[in-house]
Amino acid sequence: MGKLLKFKRPFPTRRYRKLFVLATEGSETEPRYFALFNSQTTTVRIKCLITGTDSDPIHVLKRMERHLRDNKLKPGDAAWLVVDTDQWTEEQLTKLHNWSKKREYYGLAVSNPGFEFWVLLHFDDGAGINTLRQCIARLKRYIPNYDKSHIETFRLKPGIPSAIDRARLKDTPACPDWPRSIGTTVYRLVEKLQAG
Repeated sequence: MGKLLKFKRPFPTRRYRKLFVLATEGSETEPRYFALFNSQTTTVRIKCLITGTDSDPIHVLKRMERHLRDNKLKPGDAAWLVVDTDQWTEEQLTKLHNWSKKREYYGLAVSNPGFEFWVLLHFDDGAGINTLRQCIARLKRYIPNYDKSHIETFRLKPGIPSAIDRARLKDTPACPDWPRSIGTTVYRLVEKLQAG
């Protein structure tokens, strides 16, 4: 009679999901939006550092620096700042841009006039938009109940590829730091999230 072989079942190992730490200016719209990329089936994990009452760029940067001091990133992880141009000064935005150049896994995503412009690009090209008020009014054509605390992300998911294409087209030639006219570089972050 032959020898009985013991079969050893290998322990299942879970593949490491890259961590993207995002310090956002907004405490509602941006975290809700980026939660789209944070499911068990994605290859990335998103951690949004929620802003308090201090949402100016320097406080967004300080929040990120504090987090990175207390929590080390692993190879493949990334840290991004996500802000709007709003009424922020060139000097404030330059500090964020300079920080983003310190490491290859740091990034800066800026929307002009606001993050809502990125959201709008999921539905149309944003032609004729000059102000945040105009942007929100147009966005309400597609998401009638839209406000910062109510963003129907299920409506956005199908439009992500179009939003990337539209934002890239507006960012031609690619701005080296942030859009000075109407536009957004959030597409650069979203491409990285999708690439895993």
